[in-house]
Amino acid sequence: MSYVMDSKEENRRLREQAVADPVGPRLLRTGLSAGMAALDLGCGPGVTSRAMASVVGPSGRVVGLDRSAARIEDARRGAELPNLEFLEGDAFRLPFADGEFDYCWSQFVFEYFADRAPALRELWRVTRPGGTVVIADVDNSGFLNWPFPAELEDGLRKLEGVLRSTGFDPCVGRKLFAEMRALGFAEVEVSVEPHYVYAGAADARSLADWRTRFEALEGLAAPAFGGQAAYRAFAEAFLQFWASPDALKYSVLLVTRATRP
Repeated sequence: MSYVMDSKEENRRLREQAVADPVGPRLLRTGLSAGMAALDLGCGPGVTSRAMASVVGPSGRVVGLDRSAARIEDARRGAELPNLEFLEGDAFRLPFADGEFDYCWSQFVFEYFADRAPALRELWRVTRPGGTVVIADVDNSGFLNWPFPAELEDGLRKLEGVLRSTGFDPCVGRKLFAEMRALGFAEVEVSVEPHYVYAGAADARSLADWRTRFEALEGLAAPAFGGQAAYRAFAEAFLQFWASPDALKYSVLLVTRATRP
């Protein structure tokens, strides 16, 4: 797995993204409750892990796990909570006992896995029988706009091709239902929620988020555009479109919830 978005600004971007999309109602709706042992897989700077710790309360336990030492260091800088710990680790080799958790959560992580089955099997292993696994991820983000200039759509297709070459899957959200059923998960359900909706100009946080991602991807993506100048021109044109008051931009989040039999 290659985390292609990484940059010196990524901790800040992830934290702001999490704050802008409060996850509390999603956690409650998918079954997290007081007293549970819960895992936040791919916890980043720990915003969601802290929300989970608030839900499970003092009788519960939350572990936030991320493969990035920088993310874990950032997560640990927050106020200490007795029911929350952060660990560095690999989604394909989880450092936990079989059946250790009642509830496992992962958001915006599985899009980076070219082969998701090993990570899904690990989540199965560390979830107790009857426990819950929830994966929330994007589907076709960036393309659901109208009107959308053809030259920007073409550029976004080039960028998508570069990302796919690293194993990134921008349409992972729609695929998890079938993949989890194929592995034997039970009661697999999917809900569709807005990821963002901008009827007109996007807000400053979203613009900054896209700019940070474009900058992080420049070294990888510029050759597909014929060079740095052409890539930067595309990125600026896309950001101008994102700030346009005359276009609709939206994206969906698919939340797949399943039970380990």
